[in-house]
Amino acid sequence: MVSKSGATLVGAFFSPFVNRVQIAFNLKSVEYDYIEETLSSKSDVLLKSNPVHKTVPVLVHDDKNICESLVIVQYIDEVWTDNSYCILPSDPYDRAVARFWAAFVDDKMVPMLKELIVSSEEEEKAAVKGRIGEGLVVLEEAFKKCSEGKAYFGGDDIGYIDIALGSCLELIKATEKISGLDLVDEARTPKLVGWAARFQSHEAVKNVLPEIGRFVEVLERIQARARAFPDRSWPYLPPQ
Repeated sequence: MVSKSGATLVGAFFSPFVNRVQIAFNLKSVEYDYIEETLSSKSDVLLKSNPVHKTVPVLVHDDKNICESLVIVQYIDEVWTDNSYCILPSDPYDRAVARFWAAFVDDKMVPMLKELIVSSEEEEKAAVKGRIGEGLVVLEEAFKKCSEGKAYFGGDDIGYIDIALGSCLELIKATEKISGLDLVDEARTPKLVGWAARFQSHEAVKNVLPEIGRFVEVLERIQARARAFPDRSWPYLPPQ
């Protein structure tokens, strides 16, 4: 049975980038079909719908393929407008700010998390942890400015930056577990800690993010592969 929206999401449960799309659909109250990929192999559907990167997520909508998670979230926001929920701000400057901080998450924070996962030397891990902590302090200040004292980066409701960063919360927790390091310092980033709790308890989010135990198992497998074959790309965890 095909969803009434004509949308199919190709994804994997442990990908924070896929979770972004799922959250966006939930906020927009859009039904969609879902095809689950696995870590060990890539389906013909994935290879045909994203022949360039061969990674999830991919949105197939009315026989058109849209790739890259933040691009897909913007597409969803622009196409499905029936319930009046806006993920991106309407003001051009505010939209630019939202895109900037979403890019900061993908270009700065996610690569550091990936680096920490594959690091084996304690000195190297400590250095990466320090850089992650600095990045979180920057995001703490960004939250204060963007939220203007409200619940989310987007104000009263979850917005684009919330989705970009919030989708990575379980990745951060899982990285803490397999690295043996505490990345989030409540004393340094109390606003972010409160925001994270609100975000994860939101109806559009709480049944989307993966169960932490399963996520840790997947990251341990990825960690082992990455350390054994350092020149190979990471499956399903590109900065997208």
